[in-house]
Amino acid sequence: MSLPEVEPPLPSTAIRIVILISGSGSNLQALIDAQTKGQINTDIVAVISNRPDVKGLQRATDAGIENHCLNHKHYADRRSFDQALHLKIQQYQPDLVVLAGFMRILTPELTRQYVGKMINIHPSLLPKYQGLNTHQRAIDDSQVQHGCSIHFVTEELDGGPVIAQSLVPVLKDDDAQSLAQRVQQQEHFLYPQCVQWFGERRISLKTGKIYLDEEILPKSGRQF
Repeated sequence: MSLPEVEPPLPSTAIRIVILISGSGSNLQALIDAQTKGQINTDIVAVISNRPDVKGLQRATDAGIENHCLNHKHYADRRSFDQALHLKIQQYQPDLVVLAGFMRILTPELTRQYVGKMINIHPSLLPKYQGLNTHQRAIDDSQVQHGCSIHFVTEELDGGPVIAQSLVPVLKDDDAQSLAQRVQQQEHFLYPQCVQWFGERRISLKTGKIYLDEEILPKSGRQF
């Protein structure tokens, strides 16, 4: 699946986005590509990684996007790292913070600063399989459907309200790698789709409920 081609938005109307990464940045690239093609109404103003020398930083450089490494190993604890991260994010005054393979558990003090303005992607149909190794766990449990979820970030790990999910069938001969590849393909569709809802000012979080076009979404979000 792919988003339709549209005329690029005027820069003055685009929402400002900071993207947090920890690795290769394939979802970052999907968002960069969607923005370049005018499919999402965004201005990716910065990319921040907690790990040095990752491919995602090079992707940002290649796209002409400001990028930074805040190496978490250089900080005494999670709180001091998150304080530095918050200061760096705020330099760019984003409308939305997008976690794209950011492998750090954020402190409650940080997540409270971005209620309704920070989203994450997770490779499972939440609330199933929070945490790591989701593909193997789905296979081990003989699931017939797997997929990915976009959710708001809250103090609960992988527990924020779900915006949308993309369903992926589990095939009889799947292993964790083959299933992960198909799930990732759907991630590259789903993340730009959800980000565009923000760009169109169609989505909001109110009292723990997600509204899309002023209608409350179910707990599983919009499913594809």
